[in-house]
Amino acid sequence: MQKVIFLVDMNAFFISCEAIRHPEIVDKPAAVAGDPKNRRGIILTANYRAREFGVKTTMILREALKLCPNLLIIPPDKDFYKQKSCQVMDILSSYSPVIEQNSIDEAWIDMTGCERIFGKPMESAELISYHIKNKLGLGCSIGISENKFLSKMASEMKKPLGITELWRKDIEFKLWPMSIQSMYGIGKQTSQKLQGMGISTIGELALFNRTYLIKRLGKVGEKIHHLANGIDDSNLKPRLQNDVKSIGKSITVPHDIFNMEDAKIILMQLSDEVGMAARKYKKKGHTVQISIKYSNFKSITRQTTVVPTCLSKEIYSAGIQLLEKSWDGQLPIRLLGISISGFVDNWRIRQISMFDTIKKDCGKDHLDKDNKIEDVIDVIRQKYGPSIISRAALIKNKKNRG
Repeated sequence: MQKVIFLVDMNAFFISCEAIRHPEIVDKPAAVAGDPKNRRGIILTANYRAREFGVKTTMILREALKLCPNLLIIPPDKDFYKQKSCQVMDILSSYSPVIEQNSIDEAWIDMTGCERIFGKPMESAELISYHIKNKLGLGCSIGISENKFLSKMASEMKKPLGITELWRKDIEFKLWPMSIQSMYGIGKQTSQKLQGMGISTIGELALFNRTYLIKRLGKVGEKIHHLANGIDDSNLKPRLQNDVKSIGKSITVPHDIFNMEDAKIILMQLSDEVGMAARKYKKKGHTVQISIKYSNFKSITRQTTVVPTCLSKEIYSAGIQLLEKSWDGQLPIRLLGISISGFVDNWRIRQISMFDTIKKDCGKDHLDKDNKIEDVIDVIRQKYGPSIISRAALIKNKKNRG
């Protein structure tokens, strides 16, 4: 069976995230950059309207403003971008369990053997693109091929919102005419060395004498020669369960939180997501931590020890206790987060408390009941989507706001 590998690349990710909560920047030149008040720092991401003026990533802010005086500048919010990145990865994981995140805004996903479920590669790519756009309001480009290198190169060919297939049989016409500087895996210094050898395109590299290339560049020469010929045997490196050190969710709220009840509703939603992720990775942790960023940008973290758990309501209960001890309501909350860590080796083991013994003596094992309820909820959500079941308090809150 031929491998099918996608590279999903989010378009102008940081500024696209900002456009969700700042719709006024849509269709206007805008960028995320450091220290906009003092007009210093560099451009981290510019939208495509700004790029028409020559504004580029890593460009000094002053230079960008010379090219585009009306450029709208937004300071970076890393917590918000991380939150959106996690949401993108969650969507991708609903299509395949084998995912390698390459950076905050892109990931490889192994779609081999998924045709019966999601259709042909182009159809499934369109489905993923629509899913991300419809649910998160973010656009992406997707490269499709039989290996990581070619899918990465394909993802760069049509931006924004492009879907491109690049199979080995197509490289002579689609890949080889491209400049050597555009080849993934070749840095500035290697590019200069290759150009000094008379190699200016990927095709010239592919047809170059391999032995001489290895003599000049060593193992790097052999590797890039293989890549230029569309050969890449590297496997995806998904994050393993044992690699997970903590599981957390946070949210930068659109409006500052002034009262405890609103904070509790948000913490309940976050705890629900953390619990579901913990059960997915078969993790039980004994440390619950909350993170708070106030409207003045001051941040604090507080943590407590609990009996190892993956149950949403227990994570939420510990989080509420921390929140009530830490926040007096004087400073409005801008960001709220909760996480669980300190995972036990055997996730099924739970210390039995005196109260559990009493419950069993009464003939009612509430712990098993809670676990079964959470398991059923997880199965339904995996089949029909995470929004199919919500906590009663969250539904009530939505109705009150509606």
